[in-house]
Amino acid sequence: MELAYWNIRGLAQPIRLLLEYTGEKYEDKKFECGPAPDYDKSCWFDIKEKLKLDFPNLPYLMDGDVGVTQSNAIMRYIGRKHDLLGKTEQERVRVDIMENQAMDFRNGWVRLCYNPNFDDMKEGYLKSVKDVIAKFSKFLGDRQWFAGENLTVVDFVMYELLDQHKLLDATLVEAHDNLTKFMKRFEELEPIKAYMASDRFMKGPLNNKMAKFGAE
Repeated sequence: MELAYWNIRGLAQPIRLLLEYTGEKYEDKKFECGPAPDYDKSCWFDIKEKLKLDFPNLPYLMDGDVGVTQSNAIMRYIGRKHDLLGKTEQERVRVDIMENQAMDFRNGWVRLCYNPNFDDMKEGYLKSVKDVIAKFSKFLGDRQWFAGENLTVVDFVMYELLDQHKLLDATLVEAHDNLTKFMKRFEELEPIKAYMASDRFMKGPLNNKMAKFGAE
């Protein structure tokens, strides 16, 4: 497989974690945008229309003759191959809900991180996101994983989003014991633990160079 994305964690990090957990062999192809003020992206734009993709975009995953774009579609593609989309109907419904709630969560995060007025917006975001994270905590409850007893693709997405928010303000997650335990449980999965200890694991940057937070 070939996974391609910018040289950041961003949308690709949950996919990287999922590929590592499932033991898939893959090339982690990273595009680098230029420095300020132009942030040149020609390294991507020069080739995107030459790829055999219906909707060329980053991230993309190439698996033989199969080309997949859109991060959730990539997660589901890998999830189907490894039975990580829920074992029961109730789990599958919870996966569907969490997939979309997590994207709303991420969209709000991205709006903050890339906003030129980040410093002015941060306090208001921290106040409002506490309620959002509290709802995720309530949804998880005393379950092992977000869908239920079984690990699914949404756990990879939620782990990454919670980890990024911890870097903004650790208390956001630490206020919820079940979310803290969820993250520790995820990190202790043997393939994840090995990946995070390796030199292949990307600790940063979270966001691209034009971001006001997480670009370091």
